[in-house]
Amino acid sequence: MERLLDEVLDYNREFVENKMYEPYLTSKFPNKKFVILTCMDTRLIELLPASMNVKNGDVKIIKSAGGMVSTAFGGIMRSIIVAIYELGAQEVLVIGHHDCGMSSINPQEMKRKFVERGIDPQTLEVLEHSGMNIERWLRGFDDVTESIKSSVHLIRKHPLVPKIPVHGLVIDPTTGRIDLVDDGYDNL
Repeated sequence: MERLLDEVLDYNREFVENKMYEPYLTSKFPNKKFVILTCMDTRLIELLPASMNVKNGDVKIIKSAGGMVSTAFGGIMRSIIVAIYELGAQEVLVIGHHDCGMSSINPQEMKRKFVERGIDPQTLEVLEHSGMNIERWLRGFDDVTESIKSSVHLIRKHPLVPKIPVHGLVIDPTTGRIDLVDDGYDNL
């Protein structure tokens, strides 16, 4: 049985040897001067850029479960701030999507799956007793529009984010239709 990693590495050798990377050559600076925060949903990998006429090298894309900013000083905010100050992004687009898996996350069920996959229940207890609220950490959202608004608000009000447009949008993961949730130009 071939392992997934072997398949990836075999293909990669061919990709490099045949210079299949050449159409993707670009710089690290986004041509369109914006950064997108969106979900890691598989349906958006090609659909989102295609629906926005975004090509390789045009934008910075940050992906996470739910496309949410859940803490002001975590990795998502750090990435947005780096995109602004070091990579020239001048606008931020938070793009959620309908039918998101984070809208149906059940933290209790997830904890059960941890144990089922070999995590010692005592580890969960230690985390809880050390102050980590696992259920809050795993919680998704009930309404994608409200989730987008919350993330947009957190980015706009962040003490290290300059006064730039921060927009909120929602995409249909089937058709690619994008609807405006929050126009960042209205808040400048």
